[in-house]
Amino acid sequence: MDSAALVRRYYDALDDHDYETLEALLSPEFVQHRPDRTFEDRAAFIDFMRTERPNPDTDHDLESVIAEADRVAVRGRVIDDGAALFEFADFFDLSAGEIRRLETYSR
Repeated sequence: MDSAALVRRYYDALDDHDYETLEALLSPEFVQHRPDRTFEDRAAFIDFMRTERPNPDTDHDLESVIAEADRVAVRGRVIDDGAALFEFADFFDLSAGEIRRLETYSR
């Protein structure tokens, strides 16, 4: 699977609450940095998304996905019931067909 397709599957898994697929896409050493918190490993991230996500009924509207080798940049919006809640930019580092690092910025 190419880099852009891997990242698109990541958003599909989040939106569909498919945590088994999400876990399979993330490296065990996965780290995410975002404005409000940092997840230091895959288990912490999956647990948060499964049980603590403030609004689990959102969708990701991807405006652009730019992939170059093992790096992918995504610009999009988080949508709830048709309305945009906020815009985001995600920067992924991939390795061996898995997501290893994610930097998230939002406004």
